[in-house]
Amino acid sequence: MIDRADTPPVRDEAWVVEVGEDNAAWLAAESRTARLAREYRPMDVGEGRVRYSALALGAARELGEEEDGFLTEDAEGLRVWIGDDAFELELDESR
Repeated sequence: MIDRADTPPVRDEAWVVEVGEDNAAWLAAESRTARLAREYRPMDVGEGRVRYSALALGAARELGEEEDGFLTEDAEGLRVWIGDDAFELELDESR
């Protein structure tokens, strides 16, 4: 049996990806998910990095394969795609 008292809620998790400064600015301000309510947007956290909350990940998963900012997840990891480039997201352990 899992002791939920010691397990943080999933909603508090955040994922970070390094995409470069131009891509980070675009994802946070110009992508389709950037137009959603604040809690559903990817956040540019500086130095070319973007943070996705659990809600932002959910919103980005709704994007089509042809859209920049599209997410894929497989045995090799979780990635955000911009053009033909894929960038791997990592769980933000600093939170």
